[in-house]
Amino acid sequence: MAEPSRPRVLAIAEAANPEWVSVPLVGWSLASALRAVADVHIVTQIRNRDAFLRAGLIEGADFTAIDSEALARPMWRLAERLRMGEGKGWTVVQAINAVSYPHFERLVWQRFGGEIRAGAWDIVHRITPLSPTIPSSLARRCARAGAPFVLGPLNGGVPWPKGFEAERRAEKEWLSHLRAAYKLLPGRGATLEHAAAILVGSRHTESEIPAAYRGKTVYLPENGIDPARFNRTAAPEPSQLRACFVGRLVPYKGPDMLLEAAAPLLRTGRMRLEIIGDGPMRAALEAQAAALGAGAATTFHGWKAHEEVQDIMAGCHLLSFPSIREFGGGVVLEAMALGVVPMIVDYAGPGELVVPGTGIKLPCSRRDEIVAGFAAELARLAEDPSGLAAMAAAAQARVADRFTWARKAEQVAQVYAWLRAGRPAPAPELV
Repeated sequence: MAEPSRPRVLAIAEAANPEWVSVPLVGWSLASALRAVADVHIVTQIRNRDAFLRAGLIEGADFTAIDSEALARPMWRLAERLRMGEGKGWTVVQAINAVSYPHFERLVWQRFGGEIRAGAWDIVHRITPLSPTIPSSLARRCARAGAPFVLGPLNGGVPWPKGFEAERRAEKEWLSHLRAAYKLLPGRGATLEHAAAILVGSRHTESEIPAAYRGKTVYLPENGIDPARFNRTAAPEPSQLRACFVGRLVPYKGPDMLLEAAAPLLRTGRMRLEIIGDGPMRAALEAQAAALGAGAATTFHGWKAHEEVQDIMAGCHLLSFPSIREFGGGVVLEAMALGVVPMIVDYAGPGELVVPGTGIKLPCSRRDEIVAGFAAELARLAEDPSGLAAMAAAAQARVADRFTWARKAEQVAQVYAWLRAGRPAPAPELV
């Protein structure tokens, strides 16, 4: 029997950009990786057009840019005003996006609806938005046209852990208490009902999918690694414990907790800390390091390009990352890819990526308990780092086996094959 032809996939990725970070980089990375396993045409928003062209894609053949700026731009400006600070109020931004995004899908259907109805596409896959709060009118339309619609990976909305109300307020997440109301939004039920497969990026998001649709839900963490961007193996100096923190300097990521925990080792020269990133807490963190007597052993690098980030990380034993509300945790995979052992709070995304033997997970508890836990583990490792090498090797192997973008594309291709075969068996288990 002849093998089935490569599927023709219309990949909807409103946010997809190889030159940005976070969701746009995920959208770009997965959509472009899928080109190795399917005949993919990417549909994105006009703001990403120039970056696609610079990446070598051909407009019309490889991608289509949809101009939804008439509504998207004023709604973006509104979101920026309501979020009350750069990088804050993420729940507000998603609420505004839930209002503006449907216009983008209407324009997509105007452009591609005829082709979908005519059977030109074997699969329609909405990759971004990642947020599970944003419904899709395409799901119903594709179902009526007989084109399987894949949704996701979806992720987000992890509850704030108890004891961190001050951090929630500092992040301007005043709307987060009302987030569960998204389940009542018009179109959510129809989206889940008419989707042929639902990819979920976290166990929390999976838990929010109604039981009636769990049979077509597939767990697939959304983050991956581009080996071309992270291609070194860590080789830290053995004489001193070296750790890094990578991310925005904002309250929920816990850089102040890390400084407090590491201060005894930093003061005595038994540890070196590299802080990569910037944000509203930077001045306060620099003052905190000085007050703790840790300034000489702590370097604040600010923002760095990807290649510079890996160069700094590769000189470290540990990624010390006490974030208490991380949806995906891409930086954890980046560290693991380099053989830098992650030390994390066991909650949400990072807690799912790090399995026994590949890193150190500490309970998500009260602030003082997290500080004490990190302090104890750092002191233990400064005294005896002998176990780090085996964890570093296991972490690298885990990423190479399951979390490169090429591997992600192969996993998604299993879902496509399952759909094209008419879903004859339970949904594939990918991870």
